[in-house]
Amino acid sequence: MPELSARTSAFTDSVIRRMTRISNKYGAVNLSQGFPDFDPPKEILDRLAEVSREDFHQYSTTWGAQNFREALASKITRFSGVDVDPDSELVVTCGSTEAMMAAMMSVTNPGDKVIVFSPFYENYGADTILSGAEPIYVPLVPPDFCFDANVLEDAFRQKPKAIIVCNPSNPCGKVFTRAELEVIAGLAQKYDAFVITDEVYEHILYKPSEHVYMASLPGMRGRTITCNSLSKTYSITGWRLGYTQACPEVTDRIKKVHDFLTVGAAAPLQEAAVTGLRFGDGYYADLQAKYTHKRDLFLRGLDEIGLNHTVPQGAYYIMIDISEFGYDSDLQFAETLAERVGVGCVPGSSFFREREMRYVRLHFAKKDETLNEALTRLADVRKKM
Repeated sequence: MPELSARTSAFTDSVIRRMTRISNKYGAVNLSQGFPDFDPPKEILDRLAEVSREDFHQYSTTWGAQNFREALASKITRFSGVDVDPDSELVVTCGSTEAMMAAMMSVTNPGDKVIVFSPFYENYGADTILSGAEPIYVPLVPPDFCFDANVLEDAFRQKPKAIIVCNPSNPCGKVFTRAELEVIAGLAQKYDAFVITDEVYEHILYKPSEHVYMASLPGMRGRTITCNSLSKTYSITGWRLGYTQACPEVTDRIKKVHDFLTVGAAAPLQEAAVTGLRFGDGYYADLQAKYTHKRDLFLRGLDEIGLNHTVPQGAYYIMIDISEFGYDSDLQFAETLAERVGVGCVPGSSFFREREMRYVRLHFAKKDETLNEALTRLADVRKKM
């Protein structure tokens, strides 16, 4: 048998998805993989039922159905202030996962370097390696997860092709301030690098945090590739509808990479999701209020139990400090928590380049009753671990 790929030899399976399987095995409340247990908006589901009986069952345009891209461009412009051409600046992908991979493959060559903030969503390191590039990790320092501008510039001095910025951040819930983004933008321009952003949690924010779109900053329109998804905003993670937004020259290359990766995203789901893209401002205000309530409920419960945790500014994740439990392996802690306590989490070491063993990640995109059940189980965590 010939040798398998050297670049994938160090890969493991996704720890996040593994923890879902472990949660299912033990009947644990799954607060590991970040998907809701409540329904998407009724208007989208009603439209999906109609679409199932209409003529949307064959390929749409490879880079996205025309009406979907037009509705998407209108929404992006409305919130970011950036005028977007639906024909030359958008590519609809199979989730933001493919969007990030297509972006990376479109701008990097083997041997290029890419800056990745740590902690990071687990796919970023893998995307870099699959593209033949080399990651440069820059720490976001707990508990506030700020970066040192001097350390970041040291990374830029290595002449990276791009930097990946997840804002709001998975796993730590950080929302980058305008001033921080301006530092990143200034360095990207100084050292001639792309900025690849992951903005899937753009509408899940907690006051007074505000989302600033990297592409809206001066000088950044032409060097920003925005990767995004409908998954979190409309609670449709299984629909796998994502997109890239970039200048025409970059988008033209992404279209070609995307075509050979997946051909196109699901046509019926694009048609149904147009309904969500046309929602008014009230939907997004309600979404923010919903997640603010869930965050407050969960934080209050953790405080009553006495568990030390981060306070997210955006997204729907919390990092719990588990150092008091004395485990040498956070993976072992996570597996034991699922088995003995009945709550699923993700070990922090899967997000930190520094192999940080002190944290586990939980999410709160769940019904109130689900969160209350998890808190009830966690109340006895010190006795059972």
